[in-house]
Amino acid sequence: MSVERPVAPAFPAAPPAPGGTAAGAAPELRRTLTVVGLTAFGIGSIIGTGIFVLTGTAAANQAGPALVLSFAIAGCGCALTALCYAELAAMIPVSGSAYSYAHAAFGEIIAWFIGWNLVLEYTFSVATVSVGWSGYVASLLAQFNLHLPPALAQAPFDRGAGAYEIITTGAWLNVPAVLIVAAIAVLCYVGIRESSGTNTIIVALKIAVIALFILAGVSYIQPVNWHPFIPPNTGHFGQFGWSGVLAGAGVIVFSYIGFDTISTCAQEAKRPERDMPLSILASLGICSVLYMATVVVLTGMVSYRDLDVAAPVALALDRYSGLRWLGVPVKLGAILGMTSTMLVMTIGQARIFMRMGEDGLLPSWFSRIHPRFKTPANGTWVTGLAAAIIGGLLPVRILGELVSIGTLLAFITVCIGVLYLRRTRPDLPRPFRVPWPRFTCICGACACTAMILALPRDTWIRLILWTAIGFLIYGVYGRRHGRRALRGGP
Repeated sequence: MSVERPVAPAFPAAPPAPGGTAAGAAPELRRTLTVVGLTAFGIGSIIGTGIFVLTGTAAANQAGPALVLSFAIAGCGCALTALCYAELAAMIPVSGSAYSYAHAAFGEIIAWFIGWNLVLEYTFSVATVSVGWSGYVASLLAQFNLHLPPALAQAPFDRGAGAYEIITTGAWLNVPAVLIVAAIAVLCYVGIRESSGTNTIIVALKIAVIALFILAGVSYIQPVNWHPFIPPNTGHFGQFGWSGVLAGAGVIVFSYIGFDTISTCAQEAKRPERDMPLSILASLGICSVLYMATVVVLTGMVSYRDLDVAAPVALALDRYSGLRWLGVPVKLGAILGMTSTMLVMTIGQARIFMRMGEDGLLPSWFSRIHPRFKTPANGTWVTGLAAAIIGGLLPVRILGELVSIGTLLAFITVCIGVLYLRRTRPDLPRPFRVPWPRFTCICGACACTAMILALPRDTWIRLILWTAIGFLIYGVYGRRHGRRALRGGP
């Protein structure tokens, strides 16, 4: 009796040189992105709902004014993880981000688990940002006495008083959220070059707007709003106290996932071995400084108790008559900033679908590249449709927690994957190497684990349900087709 040997993890083949494809091969993605474009993609993804929306909800529900400490904790954990991403992105320069790295290091089952959670991360990120975008559009229109009907500008479902309770709000659909996701999907369908150029312009504008808010808001800080700096624990797990600071870090880690998105575009980078590490670390550093400055000013201008709204920066500006002149440009900047975030996240998710389709874990339909636009068109439409439905129905605080837990799981896998590959594949060329790998990788994994454990329990329930659905799909389709694709069979 013969026993089938397990299929060993396969490293993705090195992509062809720029401008070249194998004879008879399917269309390749265009290599048009430089370190500037990749860094702009990272900043475009990082600075969005995290700074314009989650700063308010996390301060009001988890950490209070100590949210700046939450950002510091999340930033340190993400910096360690970013170094690990940089090594793997330079070593395995293919689309797919943590999914491709998990497939190379640990094999198919772990890759599926991470890939499925990246679907949760990216698709729900687009939905989360669309809800914040809708809130700022409504606030901007209100300055011109144009008021959107609440039934058409809010989520019909929200979290109730109970831990696992979902209630109806009376609204029908968040229509602006649905419309912006549809528009972003069309832009991403057209092409990476057009998307990159649009994103770079938007990034420059929103950095200018954030700097303007920080400089103008400093003189309106009221130190009394910072007291108590760490509000006492209310008795609910993760709300205020030091447990709230850690829970806040777990929620707002969603704000930092832009560097993850950079790694999904490795096959479109001109010099991935150099540009990927540089752009990952540069985008994270720039955004960390902007985040911490913004949260200090915001919680100084408005009491943390009042910040549980979809547009907290807009609320802070509207509180002071001397700053109302700034409302229009800052709200426009926020809208543009969140637009670029959705753009980058949609691009990233479509390429993860593409890689999973190429590996046989999803139907090959997802891996098809448009013959004219050279984009993964089918994955783009699926991402847009799913994000539009989710963003139209659910509020930002539920969506933000779900995104964070999927993100942190991917981060942990990447940190462990670097150490594992150092031991099992020391022969692989590493254009960028993580400094002090035992310290960096282990501390990065531990920091992400601590933030995961601090997330609300109902988030864990939703993750378990999501994972169960994913492994049902893997059992029915991916397990058989993925192994065939790995062997090169029909």
